[in-house]
Amino acid sequence: MNNASLADLKAFIQVAQQRSFQKAADALGVSRSSLSHAIKGLEQRLGVRLLHRTTRSVAVTEAGEHLLQRLTPLLQDLDDALDAVSHGPDELAGTLRINASKGGARWLLEHVVPTFLQRHPHVELDLVSEGRLVDIVAEGFDAGARLAESVPQDMVAVPFGGEVRFVTVASPTYLATFGRPGTPDELRVHRCIRQRMPSGKRYRWEFERGTQHLALDVPGALSLDDNDLLVEAACAGQGIAYVPQAFARQALESGKLVLLLEDWTPPCPGLCLYYSSYRHVPAPLQAFIAILREQG
Repeated sequence: MNNASLADLKAFIQVAQQRSFQKAADALGVSRSSLSHAIKGLEQRLGVRLLHRTTRSVAVTEAGEHLLQRLTPLLQDLDDALDAVSHGPDELAGTLRINASKGGARWLLEHVVPTFLQRHPHVELDLVSEGRLVDIVAEGFDAGARLAESVPQDMVAVPFGGEVRFVTVASPTYLATFGRPGTPDELRVHRCIRQRMPSGKRYRWEFERGTQHLALDVPGALSLDDNDLLVEAACAGQGIAYVPQAFARQALESGKLVLLLEDWTPPCPGLCLYYSSYRHVPAPLQAFIAILREQG
């Protein structure tokens, strides 16, 4: 490894993932200066710059990104092997890291996580919920959980949770004041609560009926980036929202929201747990998938 120590490689991964020497130093339990010295030594031994540093930020170079993508799964496999040896062949241990959308994390917490932790008490489960779609391999995750349409094609995907339906909803107060849209095109004259995606783009509302397919950039003065907030704003009469039905279910059952355009929003493929097809599947992830399949 060109005399690169395992500790230095792990230090590089931590800095690259955190994009901060101070945060990486805190996570590793070392001083910032010693961490910086270790990275400089690693770059000198490899003969290539891995990180761009300024007084305010850290960015990974092209060579550093390439090393990060190759190194992360290798060191994870090494940790898994050492954990398996130290705890015996029949007792799972180690860390399982999953990056999920909020809806995916919510479903897993309810249906899979309790059984998994009960069966495998020596495994540490790190379930990270965030809106942006990340490269799970480069950022050190064992698996991801997203809607099927968002899963990269080179991943192995395990469907769970059934189909998902996006629904258009508004409060009775809003509808009494502004009327009820009868078709998606009529949304153009309504107050819509738009969703801002992690990329910065606004989400286009998708409708389908028979052979008709529409994707509308609806009008609206309010944009939010969270489905729960969209539901809250719709309940408060701020406009019409478009969200996964699971997020609006309680408000619909209580009468705080009303379903609109029901015949234009059929179910679509739901959530998938996915992982790299190019690396060994660690035992904790295999166990997690087994429970996921039990729950359907």
